[in-house]
Amino acid sequence: MQWITLNNIPIHYKHQDQQQARTFVFVNSLGTDFRIWDKVVEELKPYGNILRFDKPGHGLSGLPDRDFQIKDYAELTLALMDALQIEKAVYIGLSIGGVIGQYLGVHHPERFEKLILSNTAPKIGTQESWNTRIEKVQQEGIVSIADMVMKVWFSEAFHQERPAELYGCRSMLIHSPLEGYLMACIAIRDNDLTQDIPKIELPCLCIGGGADGSTPPALVESMAQAIPGADFVLIPEAGHIPCVESPQRMATVILDFVIYSEVKSLYEKGMLTRRAVLGDAHVDRAEANKTAFDRDFQEYITNNAWGAIWSRPGLSKRERSMLTIAVLATLGHEEELAMHFRATTNTGATLEDIKETLLHIAVYAGVPVSNTAIRIAKGVFGDKIL
Repeated sequence: MQWITLNNIPIHYKHQDQQQARTFVFVNSLGTDFRIWDKVVEELKPYGNILRFDKPGHGLSGLPDRDFQIKDYAELTLALMDALQIEKAVYIGLSIGGVIGQYLGVHHPERFEKLILSNTAPKIGTQESWNTRIEKVQQEGIVSIADMVMKVWFSEAFHQERPAELYGCRSMLIHSPLEGYLMACIAIRDNDLTQDIPKIELPCLCIGGGADGSTPPALVESMAQAIPGADFVLIPEAGHIPCVESPQRMATVILDFVIYSEVKSLYEKGMLTRRAVLGDAHVDRAEANKTAFDRDFQEYITNNAWGAIWSRPGLSKRERSMLTIAVLATLGHEEELAMHFRATTNTGATLEDIKETLLHIAVYAGVPVSNTAIRIAKGVFGDKIL
């Protein structure tokens, strides 16, 4: 765990600094902690450094000695970036995190490359609705509203098909620090950026969830229409927390906006993905060794393997990594198998994932195949496997 004290507040954060040019900064919603981004981060980390943190009064972070408004949350975000020497970032904010992002886009645009505002609006709810919630929580605790909140956080399909995750998210909500939850409720209640967001000049993406009962799609789309040049994307199957309900889809939407929107060809898209999976050093060596004899072949695999297949949103890079390892091991392609073992550093496939994959193919492809793959894995990972 990583900790820092900012403005006398202990802040719990996680900075995955991979020495890349781009940094993604995530700010989460009311009643959650930064774990809600786990599966999105898994997809995005090959493309940049990652900073997540628990807002004051949320997760494991401490409370300030005074009430915070949206401006204060925004300034603390900048203070954390300053402390970690992050000069500029891609901002990704959900719900109140998106409100904080709107404020930063208006008042501190120089610190951000792009804004991604998910399931949010310049004005969320009414004075009356927030006062009612605040009074109920003060009198009966967060647990008294937990079931109602789950209905707007997640779709009916999520409730029916993913009960364990639903339980976990409900537990996260009801164990949120009461004072921090109420402080954030008051900040949202007292906020209205409706007149300010037309001043945002940053490239901006607004994401809505088709089953969102808190910030309905029409509200998010109206925000996008008010921000000059902003894009709107709907994730139809998701509720208010798409990073939990549809993380791969959300990651794809983010990458399309941040990375692939600047790509003009399938080859460029493939090259970006190839570098994200195999690493710059490997691709640079392959490019340096390319000759007229294999130039067409290199272009073919970049277009078709990396651009057309590996860049598709249907499977995560972790899942594609495990599938690729299984196929390469089964076919006995030892050199490429070793390469894809090394690539798991970037794809998010763990040693446990690899172990299970190689056990699985022992049944369906044969024990000798698995035995050979295990030998190669031991050679690649060395002491890590002991």
